[in-house]
Amino acid sequence: MTLILGLESSCDETAAALVDSERRILAQRVAGQEAEHGPYGGVVPEIAARAHVDRLAPIVEGVFADAGVSLADVDAIAATAGPGLIGGVMVGLVTGKALAHAAGKPLIAVNHLEGHALSPRLADETLEFPYLLLLVSGGHCQLLLVRGVGDYRRLATTIDDAAGEAFDKTAKLLGLGYPGGPAVERVAQNGDPRAVPLPRPLVGSAEPHFSFAGLKSAVARAAASGEHSVPDLAASFQQAVVDCLVDRSRIALAACPEATAFVVAGGVAANGTIRTALTDLADRFDKGFVAPPLWLCTDNGAMIAWAGAERFAAGLTDPLDAPARPRWPLDPDAEAVRGAGVKA
Repeated sequence: MTLILGLESSCDETAAALVDSERRILAQRVAGQEAEHGPYGGVVPEIAARAHVDRLAPIVEGVFADAGVSLADVDAIAATAGPGLIGGVMVGLVTGKALAHAAGKPLIAVNHLEGHALSPRLADETLEFPYLLLLVSGGHCQLLLVRGVGDYRRLATTIDDAAGEAFDKTAKLLGLGYPGGPAVERVAQNGDPRAVPLPRPLVGSAEPHFSFAGLKSAVARAAASGEHSVPDLAASFQQAVVDCLVDRSRIALAACPEATAFVVAGGVAANGTIRTALTDLADRFDKGFVAPPLWLCTDNGAMIAWAGAERFAAGLTDPLDAPARPRWPLDPDAEAVRGAGVKA
C-alpha cells in the first residue's frame, strides 16, 4: 500500500489530500475563493495566486494533522502542474517540489485533466479501462477514450468556449452571482426550459466537436430584449447545454463500442439535469453510467492524489525541474480543430 499527498491550485480552489492505493481518503481540505472573486463575477488570476500562497501551507499542515501522519509516511508528492492559471499552478507545483526535495520523496507532476479523468476510478473500483469520458469543466469540454493511465484519445473538443465557461458567463449576464454553474441550476428549477428559443450549436452535424460561444451570445440578446424572465432564461440555457452534450456524446458512444462505460467528470458534471440526461443516453447504448460524487467533480486534492497513486503504481514519476504548464493536452497527438487553438 502506498500513501500519496495531492496538491491542487490550478484555478480558485486551494486543496490538499492524503489518499492511499486502496482508495481510502485519509484526509482532505479545500478552501474556495468565492468571496475574493465574487465582486468581479469571475476568477481574477492574480488574486487567485495570492490566495493560494496564503492558504496552501496551512491546508497541507491540516491534512497531516487530520490523518495523524507525517511527511515521512508519504510515498510520493503529487501536484498539479497544469493546465490552469499559471500563477496558481506554480504555487502548488513549487510547494510539491519543496516537500519532495526536503523529504527525499518522488514528485509526480499531474495533469489537472488527468486528475478529473481518473477520479471516477477513485469512487468506483469496478470501473475498468477503456471508458468513454465526457470531461466538462470551466475551462474544458472534451470527449476522450480513456485507454489507461497516461493513454488518452481525444474524440472531440470545444472549438470556442467550454460548457462551464458558458454557465459562468450566463450567470453573470443574468445577475446570478459567482460561481455561475450552481446559481444557474438553482434558478432554472423555477423556469420553463422551452420558454426561450435558443440555438444548439453543431447539434445534428457530423462534426464531433462542441461550440457554446453562439449560445452564450444568444442568451445575452434574449436577456437584453426584456421579454423573458430570469428563471426561463436560465432553464432554457441549461436545456440547450444538455441537448448539445447529449448529441455530441451520442456520436462518441457510437464510435467507441469497446468502451466499458460512459463516464462524466469535471465541475459541470455536478449539474443534476445534465447527469439525468447523460444517464438516459448511456442506457440507450446499453452502457453503464459512472459519475463521481458531487464533491469529487469540482477541483480537489483527492483527485490529484489518486492520479498520483495511479501514476506511481505505473512507475511514472517526474524530476524536480518539471515545468508548470498553462496548456497541457491529454492527447498531444490529437488533430487540431478549427477555432480550438491552444484549448484543444
